[in-house]
Amino acid sequence: MTEPVAGGNAGMDSEYLQVRGLTVDFDGFKAVDGVDLTLFQGDLRFLIGPNGAGKTTVIDAITGLVRGSGSVNKSGVELLGKKVHQIARLGVGRTFQTASVFEQLTVLQNLDIAAGAGRSWRTLLRQRRGVAPGIAEVLDTIGLAHCAGRPAGALAHGQRQWLEIGMLLVQNADVLLLDEPVAGMTRQEREETGNLLRRIGGSRTVVVVEHDMEFMRAFATSVTVMARGQVIAEGTVADVQADQKVQEVYLGTAAAPSVPEAGEPCFN
Repeated sequence: MTEPVAGGNAGMDSEYLQVRGLTVDFDGFKAVDGVDLTLFQGDLRFLIGPNGAGKTTVIDAITGLVRGSGSVNKSGVELLGKKVHQIARLGVGRTFQTASVFEQLTVLQNLDIAAGAGRSWRTLLRQRRGVAPGIAEVLDTIGLAHCAGRPAGALAHGQRQWLEIGMLLVQNADVLLLDEPVAGMTRQEREETGNLLRRIGGSRTVVVVEHDMEFMRAFATSVTVMARGQVIAEGTVADVQADQKVQEVYLGTAAAPSVPEAGEPCFN
């Protein structure tokens, strides 16, 4: 298993996601203001910052959910201006804070549907004699092989998030954008999620939008810090923790003039 490393894994295919001057404007308010990011395969990148920093809006723009200007280039293909389904077919997948799964269907059926774009619903729901090798591999990767026949709605909170990640994997997504994947998880679920991200992050580009600083410190190979819609720091965990601008943002002196939410973490 290839481990993710800061900057990506040397010797891998030259897959990348390059964001240049990304700006998202909502009726005159710049939620994202000239963001630059360069992401390579094998890098487990965490995107952090105070509430309202523009983190989720960045991944919304990359995946076509909101309109942005600038450039988002995936290995030579411009993504801005394309529709959501076109971007997904190019290998860019994302999750949301609340897992989007078909609760009445089994774990296996959820994965089969995700893998079977273009097939009819009748074909997708038909009882199968066996499990396709690619889906079996993903079931093992996400740790849900023992739950394959269980309805998705009966899964624990963390397991639903793993299933949603699995649904991206069976679609062969090589860029995964995960929005607060460990929110609401137990400590054990957070640990297992971090290990899952390591397993899949060595051969993909994984970007994690996160508020859990303990989780970030344990699993990030690189970190981008945002505030007020802009990137203010980037580097390893040690780099950004030592950055004066980052310390000011998390101490409140450079953050937007709002009251922190209860439980919002300090960067220490």
